[in-house]
This record gives sequence, structure tokens and C-alpha cells, in this order.
Amino acid sequence: MADWLWWFHNYNRETVYSDNEMWLQKRFALKPRPRGFHLVTEELLGFVPELGQLRIGIAHFFVQHTSASLVLNENADPSVRRDLENHLRSLAPDGSAQYTHTLEGADDMPAHIKSCLMGSSVTVPIGDGRLLLGTWQGIYLGEHRDHGGSRLVIATLNGEAF
Repeated sequence: MADWLWWFHNYNRETVYSDNEMWLQKRFALKPRPRGFHLVTEELLGFVPELGQLRIGIAHFFVQHTSASLVLNENADPSVRRDLENHLRSLAPDGSAQYTHTLEGADDMPAHIKSCLMGSSVTVPIGDGRLLLGTWQGIYLGEHRDHGGSRLVIATLNGEAF
């Protein structure tokens, strides 16, 4: 088995408790999506049910790719997602003559730029076993390629257990 494949299948760390403190780290794949911003809050939570054991803490989610991003934004109005995508397309258009990194296609270098602008991780406080997101906040995967494939995410939880 290739080293990276072994690492993927054997990466998840066991939950570690010290008195009431808990540390957990898991690696998982989000399903492939088309280009754009996709609400993934519930999908992420499905991979870390242990979050419900924390009275107070921090959840950190990190996407292991240079052409995708994780961001917090409004989750009520879908037009926000379209506006974000349209604005990023105008900032870093596909196939621009100014790009020299073009081996992987016309959407690759713009995807790297968008990933740099949006960021690769989000950190959210945990309280009473749930993410303490604002009323209209959600966690989004920004897929910046036309065919990005599945996206690997590392979730790290730390806090005081009930």
C-alpha cells in the first residue's frame, strides 16, 4: 500500500482524556462537489460526534488542499454563495494570460489564488456540546476547481468534557 494511502487509512487519533480535558483529531474526506461554495456544517459535524461530549472547547477544521477553502459566512440566503463565487471569479479569472502556472489547467492557478484569499481553516468555539456559530453563520467549503474531487479535512477538537 502506498505510504500516503496507509497514512490516510490509519491517521485518526484516539480520543485522549486527561482529567476532564479531551483532545481528538480525525481526518476524513468530503464528497466531490462542483465549483462554488457549499454549506458543509452538518457534514463536518457528522464526522465528529465526539464534539457533543465537550462542555467548553474549540473545534478546528483544516482542508488539506491548495485549491479549496473553508470559510464562515451567512447560511440563510443562497445568493451570498453565488455572489462570493462571482466576485472571486472576477478577482482571479480562469485562463488569464498573466499566469505562468498552467500545467494543471486554466482553473488551477486561479484556484490557488482563491484558496489564499479565503483561507484553509476555520476555528469555532464549542459550548454545551455544540458549535457556537452565530444565528446566520455556517461553515462552507469553497471548491475553486471545476473538477476538484473529494477534499480531505482534518478536524481537531480540544476542550473540557462534561
